[in-house]
Amino acid sequence: MLSSKNLLLKTKMTRRKQSRKPVSKKPNSIAKKPKFESNNSESVLPTMEGDVYEQVGEEGEDGNFSLKGSARSHSHGVQPLGNLYVSASSFNSRNTGLGNLQTLTDELVLDILGLLSGPHLGVLSTVSKSFYVFCNHEPLWKNLVLDTCSTGFLYNGSWKNTFVAHYTNSCNNIVSCGIKVRDFYSDYLFQSWLCANLEMKPEWIERDNIVRKRGISVDEFVSNFEEHNKPVLLEGCLENWPAMQKWDREYLIEVCGDARFSVGPLQMKLEDYFRYSDQVREERPLYLFDPKFAEKVPDLGTDYQVPKYFNEDLFSVLGDERPDYRWIIIGPTGSGSSFHIDPNSTSAWNAVIMGSKKWVLFPPDMVPPGVFPSPDGAEVACPVSIIEWFMNFYNATKSLKKRPVECVCKAGEVIFVPNGWWHLVINLEDSVAITQNFVSRRNLLNVLDFLKRPNASTLVSGTKDRVNLHDKFKNAITESLPGTLDELIVKAEEKKNEQKKLTFWESVTDSKVGAFRFSF
Repeated sequence: MLSSKNLLLKTKMTRRKQSRKPVSKKPNSIAKKPKFESNNSESVLPTMEGDVYEQVGEEGEDGNFSLKGSARSHSHGVQPLGNLYVSASSFNSRNTGLGNLQTLTDELVLDILGLLSGPHLGVLSTVSKSFYVFCNHEPLWKNLVLDTCSTGFLYNGSWKNTFVAHYTNSCNNIVSCGIKVRDFYSDYLFQSWLCANLEMKPEWIERDNIVRKRGISVDEFVSNFEEHNKPVLLEGCLENWPAMQKWDREYLIEVCGDARFSVGPLQMKLEDYFRYSDQVREERPLYLFDPKFAEKVPDLGTDYQVPKYFNEDLFSVLGDERPDYRWIIIGPTGSGSSFHIDPNSTSAWNAVIMGSKKWVLFPPDMVPPGVFPSPDGAEVACPVSIIEWFMNFYNATKSLKKRPVECVCKAGEVIFVPNGWWHLVINLEDSVAITQNFVSRRNLLNVLDFLKRPNASTLVSGTKDRVNLHDKFKNAITESLPGTLDELIVKAEEKKNEQKKLTFWESVTDSKVGAFRFSF
């Protein structure tokens, strides 16, 4: 997390002559269960006048942070706490307006407010300027929309407007400019705005150290990359995909029609999702990520073919009982996935059809900085958004002995993500992609070991029968591919024994001659 004293903002004041210098950020934004909806009304984007933050710089870092060209100041005038340190006054209206609640952290205040209904939030916002700012915090209204709009939503310029339009069943446009509150300082409330409006720094994007290949054979891919569990970016694999020529926005909206796709816990029509993604600017944009797209719209399933390198998919022996394995992914600039490992110890490929994606990958034996998995691997604490990770932890990767693998995957390119690799992905522009997870002979034993872990009921995903998936899969492999498992086990033992062998030099220099030493 940024310190309140080392981030500097240069502010152009349009209505106040006094300039201030800055700043900071909070550890975690208010983000609860994702949910959403759909309504029907024309949208009007609210226009806000006021301060325009020109650039953000961090002392001690190389270069400055830049804000997006259309970035406006926080709609209610919230400033980072660092600005209070250089203010002519020590007055913080945040505290006076909360009364005895001022001793609570901003996070706790928002957690309490998150228990209220929309009407109650509206009433409480009239109590004081401070409550007005807290009760209008957009993530509160986002959670209300996602929790209450069970039939879908039509985004209406802001989450509060969207909720009000749904709650009142009104199709009228709602425009709220927001009241500016002077001398209100809060890192926590400021953070979401900051992350939503920051541009990706060039140095975050330009590093590209992944191996790139074009036109290699399947055998070369297997022996050089899959066998060694190494990522690779493959070029020229999608040239024969109909999707590369057909999948623009107009075609997708037309062919998908009234079909609804998974966006978090809700189902949305693609046209409604594009309406949302065109308007929204937030720290964590909602992501369309649907595993049943080909069943819902068969034309989408016939517009692409699995690249030849990934044709072996052993989970297919389970037929309809296989776990979810393929997804269409659509998201606006800034959307993406924070650090995670793909499910069920599978490998994956991700093909970009429109747009571009920044990838950062860490090998299985390296946990990315800022990421804290539980001992059993069931949960991963990643207390920052994607942009926040780049701001706070990306520079730390420069001093690591083993640097992460990075690249920008553009339209027409495919990245291979080996099993067990941590990866983060952020869309650098509006993007559409197809991804599939698969099991081949190279990672079959890893998958079976994963599926029989004691906490498989927690770890296994994409299927309702988590506990019995191991036995079903093993039996299906034995029946469909007799002898395969025995052959792979023998090879694995041979490889393990080979790694244990000492060289002559190791044997004469090791003080514990005869003991096995493992070096990786």
